[in-house]
Amino acid sequence: MYQSNKVSITVFAAALSLSTFAFSVGAQTDAPVKTDNSKVNKKDENNTIAKSADGQKNNKSDIQISADIRRAIVGDKALSTYAHNVKIVTRGGVVILKGPVRTDEEKSSVEAKAKEVAGVDKVTSQITVVPGKKGKTMKSAS
Repeated sequence: MYQSNKVSITVFAAALSLSTFAFSVGAQTDAPVKTDNSKVNKKDENNTIAKSADGQKNNKSDIQISADIRRAIVGDKALSTYAHNVKIVTRGGVVILKGPVRTDEEKSSVEAKAKEVAGVDKVTSQITVVPGKKGKTMKSAS
């Protein structure tokens, strides 16, 4: 009797593991949404910003401005991952925003957050709007 229960439990555990695996494989049929915007950020025809955020000077006030803007953007959970990953480079108190976002509302929201931190006349936006593919659900900015 004890041996029979042990076998039944083992068979049940194996069946459960296989069904969980089959379900997870079946659920991954849709291609993942690309959130990497590195190619977009590399493009800098006018050479107006650093190729990456580590090209920013180590000026404490510039670092603080960038950090405060990043905190405000990431803190807004209504924004997409694209908006959360906008490049922020500050030089001499002047902020440049670059990268793709999903909607005009997100672009406006990111720009407003930067202007609130750095000042209205201190922010230049090179943000582009790249809508998501049809059929994909995107977060809406509120």
